[in-house]
Amino acid sequence: MKRTALFALAAGLLYVSAAQAQYPMMDMVANKVIQKYQNSTCEQLWEKKSQKAPPSQQEQNVIQMLKGDPQMRQAFINKIAAPIANKMFDCGMIP
Repeated sequence: MKRTALFALAAGLLYVSAAQAQYPMMDMVANKVIQKYQNSTCEQLWEKKSQKAPPSQQEQNVIQMLKGDPQMRQAFINKIAAPIANKMFDCGMIP
């Protein structure tokens, strides 16, 4: 049982490491997004959500890049989903 758990953990870490090595630019963007959420207060996030500003040219470029590469998009979402969802939950933005 312990071996199976250790193997699963090792396989998961290897997969995450390989995804990061495969997309260094995506990894940098994902880290920036995560930092934005982690460093923002709940009030700042609520205010930004209510403003709905159009994405910058850089953000549009990243979105196009992710739309064009489904594997990169999956790696990006896998990396940012938990930290962002946890912050949104803490701020009462999701039930």
